Amino acid sequence: MAAPLESGVEVGEGEDRWARLLPELLAEVVRRVEASGGERWPERKDVVSCACVCRRWRDAAATVVRPLPESGKITFPSSLKQPGPKDFPIQCFIKRNKKNSMFYLYLGLTNNLTAASDKGKFLMAARRFRRGAHTEYIISLDADDISQGSNAYVGRLRSDFWGTDFKIYDSQPPYDGAKASSTQSIRSFGSRRISPHVSSGNFDVGQVSYKYNLLKSRGPRRMFCTMECPSIQETWENSLKVKSQRRTGTTVLRNKAPRWHEHLQCWCLNFHGRVTVASVKNFQLVATADSSHPDSIGDEETVLLQFGKVDSDIFTMDYCQPLSAFQAFAICLSSFGTKLACE
Repeated sequence: MAAPLESGVEVGEGEDRWARLLPELLAEVVRRVEASGGERWPERKDVVSCACVCRRWRDAAATVVRPLPESGKITFPSSLKQPGPKDFPIQCFIKRNKKNSMFYLYLGLTNNLTAASDKGKFLMAARRFRRGAHTEYIISLDADDISQGSNAYVGRLRSDFWGTDFKIYDSQPPYDGAKASSTQSIRSFGSRRISPHVSSGNFDVGQVSYKYNLLKSRGPRRMFCTMECPSIQETWENSLKVKSQRRTGTTVLRNKAPRWHEHLQCWCLNFHGRVTVASVKNFQLVATADSSHPDSIGDEETVLLQFGKVDSDIFTMDYCQPLSAFQAFAICLSSFGTKLACE
């Protein structure tokens, strides 16, 4: 039989003794687990285990574990939609499976760039679907349940016919008062199990455009992005649950211009060892001021997102504030595929 707590929340008999720990003692337990949990996975799974005991433990973990912008550590799924740290990038890599059109995002656990030496911590997966004249990427927390009707659904990316203009949709409203897009829903697309009770969010949070490359095949593609980035202020009630957020300014990004390397006779970008294979897909994005967005601020030196090839189907993805992992992943997904109007 369930026993009620002082808060009115009922817990099962097995959870009762854990939920009734003194708040001070419980906070100290979680604090020590957090301190000994290390900076990287898989050690940090102990912190997640604490949050899974019951609601009171989850609240305690949320109080102790700071959000990603402060801690620089990805711990809970909510971290994937929080902005990255400001002073250093979160280093990830993407694995592509051409046979089933799947893309897997992993948090890098070592400084090695190959999957053979770095298995990584799985974060998200995406699958590419052809739908009429458009291409769509469904992004999910569960690689085995890729659908817009899934509880694991986090967002999607949709291209135009030419594969040069993309829109990024979030499953959750990015700020208070945000209105869902009127774009036709694809709840049943690519899914065997659809629950009518699952909310299928469709909030426009960004656009990616590819322009004609003036350098033709000798340089990277020209990219422009406008993103509704997560608030960097103290807008989180805790690390696990997002509370109401105010609307923030739009971040405008463009690809960093390459330089001509006289010795190699090619256009180059400095990826600081994180990219090892030349590819038209490789890019670095920096913030740029845009007259159509008066609140945008330019910074031509600080790379906010870089993406590049290290093996036939392995690509690194490094991002930092103000982008979230979800937004960075969606932008990188847009780089796959042929750009008919640009190439």
